Amino acid sequence: MTLQEIYDLGIQMAINADPRGTDKVKKLLAKTKKEFSDLPSTKKKFFDKESFTNPYSDSRILFGSPKTQVKKLMAGIDADCSEILLADRLNQKGKKIDLVLSHHPSGHALASLHEVMDLQVDMFEEEGVPVNVAHALFNERMGYVKRRFSPLNHSQAVDAARLLNIPLMALHTAWDNLGHDFMKKYLAKKKFDTVSEVLEYVNEIPEFQESTKGKAGPFIVSGSEKARAGKVTVGFTGGTSPSKELYQEMAKAGVGTIVEMHVPEDAVLELRKLHINVIDTGHMAADSIGANIFLDELERKGVEVVPCSGLIRIKHVS
Repeated sequence: MTLQEIYDLGIQMAINADPRGTDKVKKLLAKTKKEFSDLPSTKKKFFDKESFTNPYSDSRILFGSPKTQVKKLMAGIDADCSEILLADRLNQKGKKIDLVLSHHPSGHALASLHEVMDLQVDMFEEEGVPVNVAHALFNERMGYVKRRFSPLNHSQAVDAARLLNIPLMALHTAWDNLGHDFMKKYLAKKKFDTVSEVLEYVNEIPEFQESTKGKAGPFIVSGSEKARAGKVTVGFTGGTSPSKELYQEMAKAGVGTIVEMHVPEDAVLELRKLHINVIDTGHMAADSIGANIFLDELERKGVEVVPCSGLIRIKHVS
């Protein structure tokens, strides 16, 4: 496969799994094109035209020719200079790594992470939060996330990839959508009485079984094993965690148990006050689920995958 084909596959799979639904994503892409056409020429030159077909600004080809042929790639949850150097070292030893594929973004894909958070507005509305409330609170949260990431050295890994001529790609929300879709469908298969039942069911997933062996498996951070589960929801996509105020709105909407890949401490403290149960699944294992769904598809197409950087590689295909 070419670099472009891998990228296109990731975006299409993400759109198919998007919690907003494919029709809403198509409307969003059409709206983006309209916004571009309405801009003055002085601003059009700065517009990210990739967003015409890809609604996930944190998922991009960061370095490399789209025509590059990829027979073997190194895939991990994070890729900074260390992973770029590791790929170069493996190539020196004859491993022939054609691409470093990261989940967490760098470069302009990291600088624009806040832009994908609007996806969560629809997710919260589906759980019963009024859409106007979710939108207003997410605008505040997006501003905070933008300010938080603004001072970082976004281009460090991309510069290393350029200097060593190693293609680099990030698929962040693209993989998170796949993991979220998997978890939502998985949890919908059963009815739960207690939080312990939810935790036990989550722990049947192979990625979490492996992370538990490494002392980083799912655990209850709010509530108790005997607590009543109530309505169970999952939050595995949307850029980064919501604010504590948004979690409070979920409590008002009747959510009883939240299954998350990571929850900010200030949100945990508030959720405990509201008697909302929270299961923290562990970040690396949770991210690995969406990654594995995509990497399985790549392997079906003949691309060899070398896992690294926290990826718990589990094959879900025979």
